[in-house]
Amino acid sequence: MRLSRRSLLNKSLLAVSGAALTGAVSTRLPFGQARADSGEVNVYSARHYPADEQLFALFTEQTGIKVNQLQGKAEELVERIKLEGDQSPADIFVTVDAGNLWRAQEQGVYQSVSSSELEQHIPANLREPSGKWFAFAKRARVIIHDTTKVKAEELSTYENLADPKWKGRVLIRSSSNIYNQSLVASMIHTDGAEAAEAWCKGIVANMAREPKGGDTDQINALVAGEGDLAVSNTYYFARMLGGDDDTLKKQLENVRVFFPNQGSRGTHVNVSGAGVAAHSPNKDNAIKFLEFLVSPDAQAIFAGANFEFPVRDGAEASPIIAAWGKFKEDEINVAELGKNNAEAVKIMDRAGWA
Repeated sequence: MRLSRRSLLNKSLLAVSGAALTGAVSTRLPFGQARADSGEVNVYSARHYPADEQLFALFTEQTGIKVNQLQGKAEELVERIKLEGDQSPADIFVTVDAGNLWRAQEQGVYQSVSSSELEQHIPANLREPSGKWFAFAKRARVIIHDTTKVKAEELSTYENLADPKWKGRVLIRSSSNIYNQSLVASMIHTDGAEAAEAWCKGIVANMAREPKGGDTDQINALVAGEGDLAVSNTYYFARMLGGDDDTLKKQLENVRVFFPNQGSRGTHVNVSGAGVAAHSPNKDNAIKFLEFLVSPDAQAIFAGANFEFPVRDGAEASPIIAAWGKFKEDEINVAELGKNNAEAVKIMDRAGWA
């Protein structure tokens, strides 16, 4: 017998309660009470940032539409949506990185939608060409360096990090990290698979230590003197600069951001994004929610509360990020990062990137 959407919502809440014991999934709103009607939108989210709570509250305030959120890891939420099938209560699936967005698309999570608002305010290279998913915030993958050990004029491109002069000096996280996979995917697109594999081997040879931890851990290791430069997304460093830890801020006084490849394709940029779920029971509300995410008010929250780059033209970055200056972005369509993900993973494995 086919379960109703309400039954699936209640089963989801029970599953969430059990999964919460392991920390795998959490819920912040009474998701089990959600209905498929005009007054609600059900968001499955793999983003875990306090700023998102501000976004949901503001959306409800402006539209009267209640947001029900189910949080979890991207792969877990994708599997849940697939299991729920055409009775899924999911209206929106949100995740970070084009690689994850592409994987969800390939597994049938999204449906194509058309919105003049989204097309007007999101650059073409930051949305899936058929309207399956759209970026609402950007993050650049940059080089963070200790200026007492590495001068800006010594740096140039991502490719240059494979030069033997950086042996034992590069801090970077694991090949299992989607951010690094997408960086390699971008290099496959631009330089070709053979060059990308040679680069990965060079990075492995130049690592200051075995990969461990997240981007913040790479920057902390830089401060601790374990390496001379780190590869990180911009918002991690901005958070550290904007935090309350005065001791850490003091340690970061000689640490700077460098935007690679300014003389060629530009710095690699990835996204946070979302799309309307394939069997959304509240499709109109889901599209309103996506359109809200690129509104001036929402873009200001992404920039101010989470130190991400806004996608909407004219929206301002946070003062911390703005102080780094403008830079040239790689304008590859981010969907290409997903298309090249599987090959990137194979290349990194062959290169011995742990």
